[in-house]
Amino acid sequence: MNVTSFAAMRGSAQEIVDAMTADPYGLTSPSVYETARMVASASWLAGHQQRVEFLLAEQHEDGTWGGPAAYGLLPTLSAVDALLSVAGPYDTRRVARAVESGMAALARRSRRNVQLPDTIAVELLVPWLVEQINQRLTRMDGRDGMPGRLSLQADTGTLSRIRELLRTHSGIPEKTWHSLEALGTPAVRSPAVIPTSGSVGASPAATTAWLGDPPHAYAATSCLDYLHRTQARHGGPVSGITSITYFEQAWVVTALCGSGLDVEIPAQVPDSLRSALRTNGLPAGPGLPADSDDTAAALHALALLGKPESVDCLWEYDTGSHFVCFPNERTPSTSTNAHILVALADRHGQGDPRCDLAVERVGGWLTEQQHPAGHWTDKWHASPYYATACGAAAVSRLDGPQASAALDNAVRWVLSTQRADGSWGQWAGTGEETAYALQILNHRAVPDRPAIDAILGGRAFLSHHIGTDSDDPPLWHDKDLYTPVRVIRAEILATLAATRHLTEAQN
Repeated sequence: MNVTSFAAMRGSAQEIVDAMTADPYGLTSPSVYETARMVASASWLAGHQQRVEFLLAEQHEDGTWGGPAAYGLLPTLSAVDALLSVAGPYDTRRVARAVESGMAALARRSRRNVQLPDTIAVELLVPWLVEQINQRLTRMDGRDGMPGRLSLQADTGTLSRIRELLRTHSGIPEKTWHSLEALGTPAVRSPAVIPTSGSVGASPAATTAWLGDPPHAYAATSCLDYLHRTQARHGGPVSGITSITYFEQAWVVTALCGSGLDVEIPAQVPDSLRSALRTNGLPAGPGLPADSDDTAAALHALALLGKPESVDCLWEYDTGSHFVCFPNERTPSTSTNAHILVALADRHGQGDPRCDLAVERVGGWLTEQQHPAGHWTDKWHASPYYATACGAAAVSRLDGPQASAALDNAVRWVLSTQRADGSWGQWAGTGEETAYALQILNHRAVPDRPAIDAILGGRAFLSHHIGTDSDDPPLWHDKDLYTPVRVIRAEILATLAATRHLTEAQN
């Protein structure tokens, strides 16, 4: 079967939409970090042995876990701490070897000054896990084969301040609930934290931290039900973010609408997005705080579906120069501002000067963030191809020489970074990043010969990619890297469909 035939692509895209509509949570890949937290703190939960086996199987040859380079630090800390806690019917030699190899990798990391990636709550989780590991090693002191203390340096200032806020019942920012496990004893049944449908911050680790270990007899039934459902989705291992309902809906709709695949979007999808909108927008999914990124993407998706909603909920995120994702965030997001520009540009010509002025202002800010080589980088994704695809989609909505030059620079960067097999990728060629690169090239009204050749090479790679069982590696930022599975599948199919005319023109 030709998996890239139009009928096959349309059928696959409809399957994604149907599966998304039937799933109240969204589909994300299992997380090494989060699964390790459950091994360490929830051995009583079904699937414990499978979680231990998952950790042992996921360790890399160099002793690390997780993503490349600095992205491996937090998952490795979490896995080492979890395996230090393991007791029971396991191959203790295998566990000991994994711990020894992981500690050696962390020791090598401590000798290098590598900047941490801007993943969620990294400033809380790294010092907490260093503290956890050293406490375990102190308790194990004297046992044969136990490694020495971890000398990794980590700033504990932010962690201490938030712990104190929770201890004194002063309240903590809602976005911190997602990483509640780092806050210790004050987190247990804290009245400042309110579960949503049984989950705390859409995180199994945070939910377990709120319940306490082991869970008391009076533990909330809904929280236990949530944990059992969550571990069952991957057969023991758990995802780091377990609810991406609105994120998945908005991104899948945006990817597929306009691709030419003409899929049927059930009324349930726009109804879900509209019902989730509040005066401050909507979150990625239930149990998470509202943010401007998911809000802007949902507003654009609703506009594409012919069900536009007011953009007034975006204004409280406006700083005057750009928009923030959350109040008091550490670093601004280029992809978020790109999504906001697109959502506001949907209202162009409707007599709202505030929207028109904000589009120009955010467009100027975005072009200033573009790197000299022509790409953008972002806080929500490890790959510059995602950020650059977002930036290119936004500036392509603008008029003027500055926007045109920004798009040309992005195209030149993409052309200069294509791999020999036709793919693109930060560390290796992937289907996801190749789709983003093709989207950037396809923004030109009339691609030139180099762009056409690059698109054809990328399409050939994608055609092979979707015809195999290969999975795209985690590239999205949560506590560690993850994959929003249906979003990526939709992006790849939509990109193949949207560039199909170029292939037909060559035949």
